[in-house]
Amino acid sequence: MKQLLTLAFLLLLGASTSFAQGIAKEKKRNSPHDTIRTSNVTITYGRPYKKGRDIFGGLVEYGKVWRTGADEATKITFNKDVVFGDKPVKAGTYALFTIPGKDSWTVILNKQADQWGAFNYDETQDLVRVTATPDHAKKTMEQFTISTKKHKLSMKWDQTSVSVPMK
Repeated sequence: MKQLLTLAFLLLLGASTSFAQGIAKEKKRNSPHDTIRTSNVTITYGRPYKKGRDIFGGLVEYGKVWRTGADEATKITFNKDVVFGDKPVKAGTYALFTIPGKDSWTVILNKQADQWGAFNYDETQDLVRVTATPDHAKKTMEQFTISTKKHKLSMKWDQTSVSVPMK
């Protein structure tokens, strides 16, 4: 009987430890997350806040690959084939990266969708690269936001907005 109680205790201890590790993984996210769904596109991304910081050219360096959000790399799923910018893209799930610049951005769809940040970004896995021109707004967007309206993917944060046409 004593052995049975000891075994039951060990099983419960193991189960609670596994459950706690699952919770800990969720708590590693430092920013709110959002998922956008339309009939053809699903985007899952972290939504960091400006919090008084200089964003583009500061926190997010010009000329370097950015995860385009916070925490995990942003994931974009197309349910059917699309034209992203001027490039054909097959239905599937991709990581969305960007290389911000003061006057020009590179928007990247990468075949390695499941990544943490841009730490293991591999340029050889890029499916497409599209160039976009940033717009500078007078109004500040406190929280990073991605939207899909009027056949375009738009990214806005601080006083910068970048869009890529999608058909």
